[in-house]
Amino acid sequence: MFTRGLVFLAFLVLGGFVGWLLAAWPGAVVGVVLAALLAFYLDTLRLVRLQNWLMRLQSIEQDDPARIQVLPEAPAGGLLGEIADRMHRLLRWRIQAQRESKLQLQEMLAAIQASPNGVILLDAQGRIEWCNQTAAGHLGLDAARDVRQHVAHLIRDPLFNAYVAAADFSAPVSIAGRQNTPSRPVRLSLQVHPYGEGQRLLLSRDVTLIEQAEAMRRDFVANVSHELRTPLTVLSGFVETLQTLELPPQDVRRYLDLMAAQSNRMQTLVSDLLTLSRLEGSPPPTLNDKVGVDALLSQCEIDARALSSLLGRSEQTIEFVQDAPADLCGVATELQSALSNLVSNAIRYTPAQGRVSVSWKLLADGSGEFSVQDNGPGIAAEHLPRLTERFYRVDRSRSRDSGGTGLGLAIVKHVVQRHGAVLHIESEPGRGSHFSIVFPASRVHRADTPAELKAA
Repeated sequence: MFTRGLVFLAFLVLGGFVGWLLAAWPGAVVGVVLAALLAFYLDTLRLVRLQNWLMRLQSIEQDDPARIQVLPEAPAGGLLGEIADRMHRLLRWRIQAQRESKLQLQEMLAAIQASPNGVILLDAQGRIEWCNQTAAGHLGLDAARDVRQHVAHLIRDPLFNAYVAAADFSAPVSIAGRQNTPSRPVRLSLQVHPYGEGQRLLLSRDVTLIEQAEAMRRDFVANVSHELRTPLTVLSGFVETLQTLELPPQDVRRYLDLMAAQSNRMQTLVSDLLTLSRLEGSPPPTLNDKVGVDALLSQCEIDARALSSLLGRSEQTIEFVQDAPADLCGVATELQSALSNLVSNAIRYTPAQGRVSVSWKLLADGSGEFSVQDNGPGIAAEHLPRLTERFYRVDRSRSRDSGGTGLGLAIVKHVVQRHGAVLHIESEPGRGSHFSIVFPASRVHRADTPAELKAA
């Protein structure tokens, strides 16, 4: 400001001096006035230039906000030029800060978009301000169309509406997902988190697998408890009887035999549970170990005939056929357990006059198929998808009479998956059942020497 005053004073002195040279004192007065008018005119020009510069900035910001990042040059010269220069630097700093804030916002939104959980921002009235694609997929929303719509008008679930009305957000609420069907249930967990000035954050999470796992855990504990309680009840009853009554030796022997049978049943159940636990916790088998298919079938045949005799079904027709010798890559004990479980199931559920056929064959693509065919009672279609679940029984009374633990097919499923094979189940009531395991070509190798065909 001091410099501007000196410049203005210099203008007056110079104008007065020039006027005095031209016309003495009257000229000096005129010169001072003209100098003042010239200084005022120059300041006016600078003000007009500053105004035009500001108007250009405003026009650019209104018409094309992206271009505001490239500012036009500020007018230079004088006090107003210095003011314009300071404004120019201030605007550049503001634009840089806005650019950084915008980048941070975009990164934050990108991170929220990548989240496996749904995120919805609600205003104080419960209207949607923003949502990510996960939330849109969970709840059937349109991220652009449904902005400013009330969330309760879009999520028409009575449980969620009651949850919002109660305004108690300490725990989530579970509702059916948009794609929920009886055959493929979908469950969502929704929870509201208040923030800011009355605003709310609504989080959605797909908990279908979690709820299914929890249901399986409850069923597993209940089934194990039930399976163990029955033999324990029998054992405790016989022990109490033997302790309190004087019985003839033949009755004591009969009771001890029944107690031994129940003990064996519990031991078999615990053994199957340990097998499942080992299968789930161990690494997948490698391709280095091999076992001959003929050895596996021989053991299956021995076990099958022993079981048939034990069940009093010596008239059953049991046939084992191997069309070509081969080796399987994998864990021998696991493979033997899976194949024997399929054969023993067929023996248990095939009547005394029935027929069980077990076969191994090499397929055209190099894979191998182990199959078990019986002419037992068969299984209804609605039970087939659940046969490999732990403790799942089509007929509980008949399964228990046959001595099964309800874990055999679950063990088969895990062994099959670990060896990269596929389990196929075909059955119709009254027409028997057909179980087959197809091993991939990478785990099947032709043997050099032919194996004996076994038939009975």
